[in-house]
Amino acid sequence: MTKRLIIVESPTKAKTLGKFLGPDYIVQSSVGHIRDLPASAADIPDNVKGEKWARLGIDIENDFAPLYIVHSDKKKVIRELKALLKGVDELYLATDEDREGEAISWHLLEELKPKIPVKRMVFHEITKEAIQHAVEAPRDVDRDLVEAQEARRIIDRLVGYEVSPILWKKIRTGLSAGRVQSVAIRMIVEREEARMRFIPAEYWDLVARFRTESGEDFEARLHSLGDETLASGRDFDPETGRLKDGGSSSRKLLSAKGARELLDRLVGSPHSVLSTEEKPFTQKPPAPFTTSTLQQEAGRKLSFDAKRTMRAAQRLYELGHITYMRTDSVHLSKEALAATRSSIEVLYGKDFLPSEARIYKGKVKNAQEAHEAIRPASEKKHFSTPSEIEEILSADESRLYELVWKRTLASQMPDARGRKMTVRIEETGLPSGTNPPRAIFQATGKVVDYPGFLRAYVEGSDDPEAELADRDRLLPEVKEGQSLAIEEPQTEQHFTKAPARFSEAALVKVLEEHGVGRPSTYASIIDTIQRRDYTFKKAQALVPTFAAFAVVRLLREHFSELVETEFTARLEEDLDGISNGKIDKVSYLKEFWFGNGTGGLEKMVHQNLEIIDARETCSIALINQGDQVLRNREDVIVRVGRYGPYLEAGEETANLPVDVCPDELDSERVNELFENSARGDEPLGTDPDSGKPVYQKSGRFGPYVQLGDHDDEEKPKMASLLKEMSADNVDLEVALKLLSFPKVVGQDETGVDIVVSNGRYGPYIKRGDDTRSLQESDHLFTVTKERCLELLAQPKTRGRRAPKEPLAVFEEVKALENVTLKVLDGRFGPYVTDGEYNATVPKSMDPRKLTVSEAVQLILDRRAKGPAKKKKKKKAASKKTAKRKTVKKKGTARKTAKKTTRKRVSTKKVAEKGTE
Repeated sequence: MTKRLIIVESPTKAKTLGKFLGPDYIVQSSVGHIRDLPASAADIPDNVKGEKWARLGIDIENDFAPLYIVHSDKKKVIRELKALLKGVDELYLATDEDREGEAISWHLLEELKPKIPVKRMVFHEITKEAIQHAVEAPRDVDRDLVEAQEARRIIDRLVGYEVSPILWKKIRTGLSAGRVQSVAIRMIVEREEARMRFIPAEYWDLVARFRTESGEDFEARLHSLGDETLASGRDFDPETGRLKDGGSSSRKLLSAKGARELLDRLVGSPHSVLSTEEKPFTQKPPAPFTTSTLQQEAGRKLSFDAKRTMRAAQRLYELGHITYMRTDSVHLSKEALAATRSSIEVLYGKDFLPSEARIYKGKVKNAQEAHEAIRPASEKKHFSTPSEIEEILSADESRLYELVWKRTLASQMPDARGRKMTVRIEETGLPSGTNPPRAIFQATGKVVDYPGFLRAYVEGSDDPEAELADRDRLLPEVKEGQSLAIEEPQTEQHFTKAPARFSEAALVKVLEEHGVGRPSTYASIIDTIQRRDYTFKKAQALVPTFAAFAVVRLLREHFSELVETEFTARLEEDLDGISNGKIDKVSYLKEFWFGNGTGGLEKMVHQNLEIIDARETCSIALINQGDQVLRNREDVIVRVGRYGPYLEAGEETANLPVDVCPDELDSERVNELFENSARGDEPLGTDPDSGKPVYQKSGRFGPYVQLGDHDDEEKPKMASLLKEMSADNVDLEVALKLLSFPKVVGQDETGVDIVVSNGRYGPYIKRGDDTRSLQESDHLFTVTKERCLELLAQPKTRGRRAPKEPLAVFEEVKALENVTLKVLDGRFGPYVTDGEYNATVPKSMDPRKLTVSEAVQLILDRRAKGPAKKKKKKKAASKKTAKRKTVKKKGTARKTAKKTTRKRVSTKKVAEKGTE
């Protein structure tokens, strides 16, 4: 009997495949990529370290030949796979069917060098039928797909390693200039710039209830005055706050005074129906999910970020519950259509089953790598319902599966049908054409007569307020000329709204619309721009930092092509051309680097390095000031410094809080920050013991007090305010109390000092190496020696204390392969443990009421972060004193050399990370 080894990239995927294959198959995981370009100087082999191209890991002069290094943690995997190869007759490479998966298979071939037949095995879903078909119909490794992935990897390395160092020199270390990442940051910054330029405009309207003679009532809003339609938010220029076209349009701007006068006139005045209109409408169901639309919808409906969505989708795929989650296609196979229609008939009946299946065509130009949309995977004639597999999934997986399941069913259900109604009501107490003009109200409504696909699924919206405005509302049957009584008329004040910041879902949508990057990379891109301090989250919105402003300014002014959406989208099309065999990889890379009649990336880097002014790049003008003048200040700018951004106006400076949004820096906030900074320069008073001044200052991480000046011989002592303190209530007395800590409050019976201090995790006490946290009922200022001794007598909250009883226990959890989970109460709060990983229970969850799916999700999220890094033990100082001077000099030189090497290695790692 033929023995076969199947290699996949994921351990979970390996276990799922193993369930469908017999004893003649060995399924093993490579655990992702086994090799890549060198991540640091330490990874470069000795035989090429002297080469000038070794730093890049790409031999540019030799057709951009990449230098691949086996990851240190994958050498054991390679040894194990080679050992398994000796006992089998055939090798099947069953990695994912996209570029990355194809590249993993090729790298495995290059390293394993098998002497037995090799077959490439591809499938879109992990079901018994799909796996059997893949075994029976293998193919060869697609070299064109591999070359496309290799070209993308090389381009990202060139951009990262050549442009990122410019950011370090001109802005600050730790930044990166990724190819797609830079375009995303530019979009986020430009949206914030639009918000900074935005000037709100005020407008008014009226809303009233109208009652028919039969007692039916409905709400209507003022639509026009005579022939002039009332102005709404879209009629104002966001940068001037004035009506567009200089106010020359037929839009009528209603002021507060005009609204009140109109209200007084309308109360009790007669009204009648001017016109009625009813139009039928149909609403088609949305197409099945692609990678992009899944990320968008999970963001809208589940509040999942892109990374969380893809993590749950990956697990669902590997467990065999959905099809492959990296796809641009909206196509459903014949088998999938049959299962979908069967599920619809079983759950909703024949009334919700169209006579023919719907066929969807994708809008994406290059979807050649994908065969099918994201949908449920099932061996049965119909798909498993969410409730049928809920107990074997985590909370995130369960919710995402339900979303995919509903969307797939809805895509094959009939259109929704209904009616849209419009009623116009006019003021009849005035003759036509007279002054003042007649008020005309309008009411709109929508009623769904047949729900169709809405019976299963309602698509989310990026504009919930607009969605609410279009909600179902049935208007009463009225006829033209029918009299109506006006009731409860009210004026309403409105202000135009600045352009909304990008949520992750909205950013994914706009990136895909512009053809920037691939949807499968969006999760990692968004994660990178947050880790790199380019953005932070405010609710669900992505807010750019001033470091992002500086980076975007540098790239726009000196590398404009790299941040153009057209260039990045064109590059994606070219990579698809390489994967199709239509474009030669080496020729394309040469043109990208050396240029083709114009300067390539190489020329841009060398020219710009000399001409970029670092100070100018790191100076951001506050463009939201408009015509406002800051009190006694001009030319206020934000500077991006080594330790963070700060305000500057002449000789004045003021720190900016870490969570400040750029569009919040109006004249009032700027003046407030400068005044707070100026107050920090004026001492609260003098310390009677040292004679040094005491200050209250405001830093990036909040207010603090300081004893002494920075120009003193000793570094000034600083102390943060306690959590319950307000900066407005800090005086000299309070400041001196804070600065008095750490403080000895007494000694124990053996004469050891008991010290009270305020630490990173709050107030605590210490006796030798023994520590205890102060409890909520204790206060740092008033805690006594007796109370400290009482706390020290209590068992420690960590270490060798007797374990507490678990808050909850979940035995043999199926979703984690029969692992037992425990919910425990720890020093820093409740957490879930599987014996290896500990996951903190969020404050929003009650640990005693935690469900098994919630506990599983917490553990999966923690596992995704990898094992905790162990702290390196400090080496003990040498006790030798002989030849002290000579040893010190050599040691100093050696340490300097080590530091230099370490710095070079770390900066190269920074360039590499996040380059997509």
